[in-house]
This record gives sequence, C-alpha cells and structure tokens, in this order.
Amino acid sequence: MQTATFAAGCFWGVEESFRQLPGVIDTQVGYLGGTTANPTYQDVCSDETGHAEVVQVTYDDSKIGYEQLLNAFWELHDPTTLNRQGPDVGTQYRSAIFFQSPEQERLARESKEKMQASGRFRRPIVTEITPASVFYRAEEYHQKYLSKRGLSHCHI
Repeated sequence: MQTATFAAGCFWGVEESFRQLPGVIDTQVGYLGGTTANPTYQDVCSDETGHAEVVQVTYDDSKIGYEQLLNAFWELHDPTTLNRQGPDVGTQYRSAIFFQSPEQERLARESKEKMQASGRFRRPIVTEITPASVFYRAEEYHQKYLSKRGLSHCHI
C-alpha cells in the first residue's frame, strides 16, 4: 500500500472522486501544509493556519499507479485558480500535491509540466508541489461526507 495526498478545493467532492477509482483502498480528509498543530475545521476556515483541505489516498500500487492518481487530480479541479475553487475562496482551498517520496515529487513535477504544455489550460497552473508534512485527520463528520448523504458530488 502507498499513500498520496492532494488538495483540490473542498475535500468532500475530492474525496468522493478518489474513492471511486479502482485500486484506491481508503481515503481520509484532513488538513496539511500549515503551521497550527491539531487544527479544527473552524481553525482552517479562518484562513490563518496555512493548512489546506486535503485528501489522503491509500492505494494498492499493483492496481493503480501514482500517475493515474495524478491524472485524476488534474481532472477534479481548476489548477489555474489561486487559493480558490468555484465559490470557495481561501488558502485552504488551494491546489497542491503533497509528495511522500522523491519518486512522487518527480512524477508530480513531470505531470504538472506535461499538463501545462498540453494547452488544456489557458492560464498558468498554480498548483503547489511540496513535501507532505503532518497530516491532521478532519473531524469524523467530514469523513466520507457525501457518501454518508447518498451524494456523488457537490458541484454547484
């Protein structure tokens, strides 16, 4: 089993999208990339902790590769909007890939360059690629939020 961590806006819809991929064993939503220890959702929403809303994906790398997860990540959101996705605004909604290893870093950077060169996006990609730090699991009511409500997405 391997772990990958992504930020692509509100973590509810991002988690549900990753959960649907064959080879994904588990997902958890939480907070990562900031300076506040043990932040709460309210803390992160204050836009003062530096944390992003993230999805930590546990996957079976014999069934799905990191490259496939990266492809899904690019499809899930607009990586050209700085600190926002749709109506959600703030650094907690930034686009980011938090790598767990030098190999993940290399693949993430190559993927970003390829995506930028593809011409798919008219504006520059602003996605951060940074080392994973401490992952703080979000409150239980956020875990598998959409699934618990019988929803498959939360797009407006």
